[in-house]
Amino acid sequence: MEYSLSIFITNFLAVMAMMFTIWLLSLIKKDASIVDVFWGLGFVVVAWLTFLQGDGYLGRKILITLLTTLWGLRLALYILLRNWGHGEDRRYQAWRAQYGPRFWWVSLFTVFGLQGVLMWAISLVLQVGQISAIPARLVIWDFLGAIVWTVGFIFEAVADWQLYRFKAEPDNKGKVMNKGLWAYSRHPNYFGESLVWWGLFLITLATPGSFWVVICPLLITFLLLKVSGITLLEKTIVDSRPEYKEYIKNTSSFIPWLPKKEKP
Repeated sequence: MEYSLSIFITNFLAVMAMMFTIWLLSLIKKDASIVDVFWGLGFVVVAWLTFLQGDGYLGRKILITLLTTLWGLRLALYILLRNWGHGEDRRYQAWRAQYGPRFWWVSLFTVFGLQGVLMWAISLVLQVGQISAIPARLVIWDFLGAIVWTVGFIFEAVADWQLYRFKAEPDNKGKVMNKGLWAYSRHPNYFGESLVWWGLFLITLATPGSFWVVICPLLITFLLLKVSGITLLEKTIVDSRPEYKEYIKNTSSFIPWLPKKEKP
C-alpha cells in the first residue's frame, strides 16, 4: 500500500507541476485554452511515469501505456489542429470577461488546478493497472478491455475527423453536422472517449482488488455527459443554430442509435 501511495503522490506532484507550467505559458500567450491541448498529453505523462516506477506485469504495463499514448497523442494533435490560428476558445473568453483583471490568478485554480486534479483522479485506472505484479499474464479482462478501447478509439477518431472535414467547408458554416456517425449520436466523439476509459478499466480489472477504480470511467463519463461536454456545448449551440433543436429531437444525445423518423 505504501509503495502504491508513493507512486500516486509522485504522479500527482508531476501533474500539478505540469499544469502550473502550462498556466505560466497561458499568461505569456494570453490564451487559457492551450490547456485543452495538454489534456490528453497529461495522461500520457502519467502512464509513462507509472510505467517507469511500477513493478507490475510487464505485458499489462506495455498494453496500458501504449493504448494511453495512442489516445493522448491523437487527441492532442486533433485539438492543436482544430484550434490553430483561432485564438482563445469562447468558453475561456467568457470566463476572462467575467473575472476581469483577476482572471490571471483565478484561472490557476478554476482551470489549470482543477483540470490537474481531475486528470490525476481519472488516471488512477492507468496507475493501478501497472502496479500489480499479478496475474503475471494477460487474461480475458485484458483482451476484452483492449477490444472496448479499440472500438472507442475508432469511434472518437472517426467522429473528430468527420467533424473536422465538415467544418473545413465554408458552405457548412452555421449548419448542423448530422452525417456519418453524427447521424446516430449528437456526440459520437464523447461516446468514443467514454468507451476508451471503460476499456482501460476492464484491463485494470484483471488485477486483484482493483474494482474501486470504476470511479475513473464513471467520472469521465459524468464529465462528458453533464459538465464540460454535452451540457455545456449544447447550451451555446441551441442559441446560435435554431435547426439544432430539430437535430436534438431526432438524434440520440450520446449512445449511437437509429435517428427518429420525422412524422408526416
